[in-house]
Amino acid sequence: MVFGYNLFMSLSIGIVGLPNVGKSTLFNALMKGAVAEAADYPFTTIEPNVGVIEVPDERLAALGKVAQSEKIVPTTIKFVDIAGLVAGAHKGEGLGNKFLAHIREVDAIALVVRLFEGKKGAPIAGEIKPRDEIETVMLELVLADYETLGKRKAALQHQSKTGDKDAADSMAICEKIEKVLGKNRPVVEAKLTDEEKELISGANFLTSKPLLFVFNVSEAEAERSPEAIIEKSALKGLVEPSQAVVVSAEMEFELYELDEADRQKYLADLGLNETGLSSLIRTAYRQLDLVTFFTPQVKETRAWTLKRGTSALVAAGKIHSDFKEKFVKAEVVKEKDFLTYGGWSGVRSAGKTRFEGKNYSVRDGDVVYFHHGG
Repeated sequence: MVFGYNLFMSLSIGIVGLPNVGKSTLFNALMKGAVAEAADYPFTTIEPNVGVIEVPDERLAALGKVAQSEKIVPTTIKFVDIAGLVAGAHKGEGLGNKFLAHIREVDAIALVVRLFEGKKGAPIAGEIKPRDEIETVMLELVLADYETLGKRKAALQHQSKTGDKDAADSMAICEKIEKVLGKNRPVVEAKLTDEEKELISGANFLTSKPLLFVFNVSEAEAERSPEAIIEKSALKGLVEPSQAVVVSAEMEFELYELDEADRQKYLADLGLNETGLSSLIRTAYRQLDLVTFFTPQVKETRAWTLKRGTSALVAAGKIHSDFKEKFVKAEVVKEKDFLTYGGWSGVRSAGKTRFEGKNYSVRDGDVVYFHHGG
């Protein structure tokens, strides 16, 4: 069985934070498990480093084995190591303009927060101040969004003079957003409807993106839960446990120097059942509200990632444009049934498959065969 990689998923996560909090160490650890480099940039603080990482999913290999597939193709996620932010970035301080431009290009933000004592060189600004780090980064993003909002409103005011109804509706949404930004709070707290988000999507507000907090800890604290770190670091009210991941970036880098057996033993000795990087990817999927479906066949078994609620018609189009254009129906079975009954022949004989139309919302774990004409 051959393992390939799937570069069709465009999901990307930007790794951000203050300088020297462990962003590049975390990225380098991720790259140990990378399946491809999406860009060949030098490791500098100016251009971002980009890597495409396999999404770990134990269901995939099991499905491929049952289908007797020649090749296994995991879905992937792109991580972007973005230059360190400094206070005043929204005004262009440091590499602020480049920093903000790179963030606008990603789907979600992973904010790395230092919670370890510096071992090499001078510690960052003396003592560890996770709340200050988070508030500094968030304030810069909010201020950048405030500038974006001002430009957006000016453009809409010009358009509204022509009687453009969409411009008037968008202006009302901008007023709603301004109330939130005026309190130095992120755009996401404006609680926009899906329709409002779509209408204002062109503004690409930074603080409307899903946000993950990566607590970069020492190896000794790698087994702590996000709740415990939040409690210890007095971050209640600022970070929700569901948004947070605990990672020892230095340890993760060392882990990927080991073979799989030694890696699992190392994790077991630390009381961990998965790497911090796997936890990071799972949390990212949850925050982005993504689901994975599978297409097991003899030639290959492939995993595909979609936004929850995506229709079968759109899912078919991800595989091939012909599948979407000539869509007839989707044959769907639960992943557990596919494994239990030994593949397509078994589930069909047992009556475990069902046929769904183009408006069916694909669910996580669905095993799908798309029937199409022509």
